[in-house]
Amino acid sequence: MEILIKASQFILSLSLLIVLHELGHFIPAKLFKTRVEKFYLFFDYKFSLVKKKVGDTVYGIGWIPLGGYVKISGMIDESMDTEQMKQPAQPWEFRSKPAWQRLIIMLGGVIVNFILGIFIYIMLMYTYGENFLPNDNVKGGVWVQDQLGTDLGLKNGDKILSIDGNSVRKFNSLPVEFINGNNYTIERNGQVIEKEIPIDFISKLIERGKNEGSFILPRYPFMVGALSKDSPNLKSGLATKDIITAINGVSITYFDEAQKHLEGLKGQDIEISVKRSNKTLNLPVKVTEDGALGVSLARLSVSDLEKLGYYELENNQFTFAEAIPAGANKAYETLAGYIKQLKKIFNPSTGAYKGLGGFISIGSIFPSEWSAESFWNITAFLSIMLGFMNLLPIPALDGGHVVFTLWEMITGKKPGDKFLEYAQIAGFFLLIILLLFANGNDIYRWLFK
Repeated sequence: MEILIKASQFILSLSLLIVLHELGHFIPAKLFKTRVEKFYLFFDYKFSLVKKKVGDTVYGIGWIPLGGYVKISGMIDESMDTEQMKQPAQPWEFRSKPAWQRLIIMLGGVIVNFILGIFIYIMLMYTYGENFLPNDNVKGGVWVQDQLGTDLGLKNGDKILSIDGNSVRKFNSLPVEFINGNNYTIERNGQVIEKEIPIDFISKLIERGKNEGSFILPRYPFMVGALSKDSPNLKSGLATKDIITAINGVSITYFDEAQKHLEGLKGQDIEISVKRSNKTLNLPVKVTEDGALGVSLARLSVSDLEKLGYYELENNQFTFAEAIPAGANKAYETLAGYIKQLKKIFNPSTGAYKGLGGFISIGSIFPSEWSAESFWNITAFLSIMLGFMNLLPIPALDGGHVVFTLWEMITGKKPGDKFLEYAQIAGFFLLIILLLFANGNDIYRWLFK
């Protein structure tokens, strides 16, 4: 059921983005009286699931869910209809239109994607606002979860001041900023320290696996989740939801402090202070030979931590007028972050290419339960991503056609049809290679990790 929910959201989001992207080409083509022969969601190699001809255009749904297309008369595109190009140019064909009109037709799809992404972010800001833990409010610093954080150079209690010289507003943005960044600044025991992000950090992060959770968290109090069946403290009076505040009279604020302190008390009988509701109790307990109390740690959300008084969240609500710049800024940050990640991918030494994913990776980012806020957040991100990817100067993409059209407008020389045909083939094969590599990564991770 979980896979079905994720897949349904992915197909719905992808279908919406494809249809609107192709409408971005379709509408200006019609405005400039250019014939559109086909308008398809998904590809229709050999046959279509649904099709209907209205006027000069066949509208349909293909059976290969790898994208969609509009087939514009007199244009060398993914249909590779070279026979049409051998005939004399007709007034309704793409190749007969002025360069500026062809440029607008080709840019229409990516423009729609960017506008759609901005619009969705504006509506999300207006509808839901922003609720997050500000990085500045994490006064006690970070809690390092595993070796990845240690290899990065972090220690429990470090306050992350900036990454690449830029302060980070939201605590939950820190992992992504570390992925995109090159260096960072921390405060440790009152001293400001600058550190380089290891070149292989992304590679290690990928090998660690996304199911391991974040490598850093805000520091937690030591709240008892449950006592194990073999805990030596079953009859100590220790109870679920007790918060340990002192060990042998030494004040404890966070779990990692208690963990470190208990390491030096292995096998000993000690006294702890716990906060239970509004009372403070002193309890005799036994430390195991592993330096533990035989209890699990209660996992708390940032909202729980706020209620307990450890952190203060920021909750911003926006009028529609206020949501416009907030949404536009969110779209800009999304695009800037995506470009930084692409730069890392094209640098082999980072190992970021190992994390390149295809349809399985994209589908997996959708939640296992329906959430309108999450769905539209992911759809906005994918819309921005799709717009930027299509703008890359690869011949089989919109960006390739844009480059050739701009060249014509600047030089006055139009590339020959044969050149455009060969460029389209080369670009198509490049995209196939990238598609196979990305989806191959997905299959490898699914089988072996």
